[in-house]
Amino acid sequence: MVLPATKGEAYPFSIPLVQKGFDLRFTTPVTFICGENGSGKSTLIESVALHCAFSSTGGSRNHNLGGQSLDVAPLQELLKFSWNVKVNTGFFVRAESFFQFSNFIDELARETGVDIYQSYGGASLHAQSHGEAFLSLFSHQLSRRGIFILDEPEAALSPQRQLALLRIVHELVKTGNAQFIIATHSPLLMAYPDASLFFINQGEISERGLTTTPHFQVLARFFANPVSYVSEVLAD
Repeated sequence: MVLPATKGEAYPFSIPLVQKGFDLRFTTPVTFICGENGSGKSTLIESVALHCAFSSTGGSRNHNLGGQSLDVAPLQELLKFSWNVKVNTGFFVRAESFFQFSNFIDELARETGVDIYQSYGGASLHAQSHGEAFLSLFSHQLSRRGIFILDEPEAALSPQRQLALLRIVHELVKTGNAQFIIATHSPLLMAYPDASLFFINQGEISERGLTTTPHFQVLARFFANPVSYVSEVLAD
């Protein structure tokens, strides 16, 4: 995936990552993209989702949730993709639009009269805790061949549930029929074995090892002496 350097004052061309351009290759079944808030990681994977013809608000090619975001559409048009095998199935999960997706499933159940909830834990996603609803969605949608794009999936998940998500990912990876691209702040997720990890910093994107990321280093210092570390942060 290649994006030429592109200047502009309006979003998304105001993002340093976009202005500098990049050449990014996904060579492993699981790729993580991390960086500070505002670095452009969510914009990047949303552009990939649009290229795959997924709704920008989340879902697959078969979901039309409405409220389609067109902010990154001009960026998506500039991205150049090359595929070893073109994939047209999969799913895009956005933590920030999960409520909207849950409404969509409820509306679909009312309109069709089909017990669609059996595929989502047996109940409306709104009737489940946020974390359990997320796992119900992952268990159902991440179960077949395709490309799966997840934007900060840890937002609703406890550490134990993040490990449960990794088990779901791993079972699908073992089939050899899935590609995952995940934007995250979670070192727990980034520790998935043999995954690629890209870090965005000051408009540059580069491959990193887990322990070299600020996300890992902050938590390592915290776990070494939690009270002392937080006290130092508050003192500063």
